Amino acid sequence: MDRDQSSISREIKKNRVKGKYHPEKANHKAYVRKHESRYGFKAINENKDLEKYIVQKLKDGLSPEAVSGRMREDEKPWYASKTAIYEWLYSNRGQRYCHLLLSQKHGRRRRKKKKTKRFLIPEKVSIHQRPKMTILDFEGDTIVSSWNTVSIVSIYNPKTMYLDAKRIPNLQPRTVAKVMKQMFAKVRMRSVTLDNGQENRLHKRLGIKTYFCDPYASWQKPGIENANKLIRRYIPKKSDISKYSHHFIKSMVEKYNNKPRKKLRWKTPNEIMEKKKLFSLKTKNHLRTR
Repeated sequence: MDRDQSSISREIKKNRVKGKYHPEKANHKAYVRKHESRYGFKAINENKDLEKYIVQKLKDGLSPEAVSGRMREDEKPWYASKTAIYEWLYSNRGQRYCHLLLSQKHGRRRRKKKKTKRFLIPEKVSIHQRPKMTILDFEGDTIVSSWNTVSIVSIYNPKTMYLDAKRIPNLQPRTVAKVMKQMFAKVRMRSVTLDNGQENRLHKRLGIKTYFCDPYASWQKPGIENANKLIRRYIPKKSDISKYSHHFIKSMVEKYNNKPRKKLRWKTPNEIMEKKKLFSLKTKNHLRTR
């Protein structure tokens, strides 16, 4: 049949009738499922028992997906898919029950902003070509604001757990490259690993080797992702980053770098950076005169 065995297994499991698979019955089941996904909400309008069941389950705190799944478990004579329930709720007949949804939505959200125009990042080198990480290799990322373009650029050393972060007015590639270069000047480093965000297009200006994760694979730089979660303790998600001053972010970073870490045998990231002589002369003098 020139089909993968898992595809055949899923087809049999999904479209069999009373434990047996028959092609004509399977085709009809697939047709009914497709029809219900498109026009299932009309069946809810026509079936009072089905409507009453859905409303009661929504009042019990279930999501439309849970209502649909529970309907199969209860072996009811009728059925409505998750999509059909949402369509019914967003229709004139179901609007009055939208307040029962956990998200309190009364319709689909329309995209407010146009998608950012995507460009290929020139001359990028894959993370798979990166040599084994050493104490001189860093990871970089950005934390964005949901209110405006004000963001935070952060860099992190997985070996020393050292973190640096700065607020930037926008995510323009030129701005990001400039601020990253300022942070790189504070430390000795060999490379930085970044994601595929358009703000990293000018990576050649950084003056060091840069490596890029695979698309949608932020787990390939886990150190900076974990550090950003700790930053979010001070600056929660959906916050307006413009309301947090440079002084606040600087003090937050200092607090982070002066905290003893179990991984470092209860030394601080700053102590390890000084011991390994990873600070530039300018930064080292600043630490001594604080």
